[in-house]
Amino acid sequence: MNFLFSLITLIALLASPAISFPRLDPKSLQGLLKRGTESTACPLSKNNAHARTKRQTGFDPITQRVSTTGKYVWRAPNLAAGDKRGPCPGLNALANHGYLPHNGVAPAATIIQAVNQVYGMALDLGTFLAAFGTVFNGDPLSLTPGFSIGGPASIGLEGTKSSLGITRTPSGLSGSHNNYEGDTSATRGDLYAVGNNDLLQLPLFEQYYGALLENTPAPQQFAALFPFRQARFNHSIHTNPYFFFPQFAGVFVSHAGYAFPPALMSNKSAQYPSGYLDKATFKSFFGVTGEPGNFKYQPGHERIPEDWYKRAVGDEYTIPEYVYPPNYPFPFILSFPLPSFPQLPPPPLYSPTH
Repeated sequence: MNFLFSLITLIALLASPAISFPRLDPKSLQGLLKRGTESTACPLSKNNAHARTKRQTGFDPITQRVSTTGKYVWRAPNLAAGDKRGPCPGLNALANHGYLPHNGVAPAATIIQAVNQVYGMALDLGTFLAAFGTVFNGDPLSLTPGFSIGGPASIGLEGTKSSLGITRTPSGLSGSHNNYEGDTSATRGDLYAVGNNDLLQLPLFEQYYGALLENTPAPQQFAALFPFRQARFNHSIHTNPYFFFPQFAGVFVSHAGYAFPPALMSNKSAQYPSGYLDKATFKSFFGVTGEPGNFKYQPGHERIPEDWYKRAVGDEYTIPEYVYPPNYPFPFILSFPLPSFPQLPPPPLYSPTH
């Protein structure tokens, strides 16, 4: 807890407006890309061979199987009664299965433990994301600091009014636009373009679904998503008059919606020890049923599939892998196109050719 409190304090200081920047212009993006991909000193550089080596992944059906029975059986949220579900399908699924409190309001430490236990997210990445969400969208001053995975929580984490209730009601992740959640999401619309950044947009989901390569290991599936991400980024620029790409929600977090499904939701097996995200699994984690052209989405009904296996122990998903995945030519956080030609008609969304 002392470490978590220290990290929360550090994030709050680093996020001060005095040292933040509102958005990246094309020149800045080019500079970041050049430094990130050419530096021999940077451990994430393509010129650092050691940093690009992916350790071999094994498969253990005993330790990697994720329970969806007993106390972890799936239960639908009662949204009308106040259960919180938000823009992160992975967290929604954890709450529906009881790995997080069913009401969707959880201490940061519980979130860190759950994403590690179920998805194999490393403690470095899980702690950083949970601490950031707590600082900006939760209650960092509570005895059990944490946040709502959906909208504002009317009841504090200890069953009393939030310790920050005097000055504000913690917004939860649904109210995190431009500090945690941002434009160009893989499956959610831009807030000021569609009026909602919380609910899955079926046209975007169908684009992602079509871009997933079948019978392909998860790392290669992820790499093949770049044309979709590129088209989505340009489409957002051209259709959202209030498009905004801040340093954290934009540069660092925005690609999570593209990276997390193959990295964390793919099903591991002896055939695919690094995972394979089949389309039935993809639909289950996003609360979608049906087939292309006739998809149905039920908000808050994300589900961990039966017979699903997480990442291997020792192969946890770390910050370095998130920033610069193996088998990828450059850091994925820089894998967006430079804004250009906004005077032209909006480009179409990605249309898969396979």
